Amino acid sequence: MKSSLPLIAGMLLVTYIPRLCPFLALSEKRISPFMRKILFAIPYTALGVLIVRGIVESSSEMMMPTLAGIGTAALFSWFRGGLILSVLAAIFAAYVTLSLF
Repeated sequence: MKSSLPLIAGMLLVTYIPRLCPFLALSEKRISPFMRKILFAIPYTALGVLIVRGIVESSSEMMMPTLAGIGTAALFSWFRGGLILSVLAAIFAAYVTLSLF
């Protein structure tokens, strides 16, 4: 247990510092409207990558939960927005579909 603490602290720093540096460097600067559009599109791009990977790697017995998750994620992303809500709703839909079939 004691040997895990330095590892966890090191991973905390390695994860936190790359997120903190751009925030500190760019907090005073204005971002152009074009760059702002690109930055707002990143969550939807990440969701698209996750969905495509799920489609490609799904097996035949997981096809129904995969399609339920994809449809739910697409609908939530289109109407509600937000990556976290879309992913959580897709996970829930896939879980319910797995329970039913």
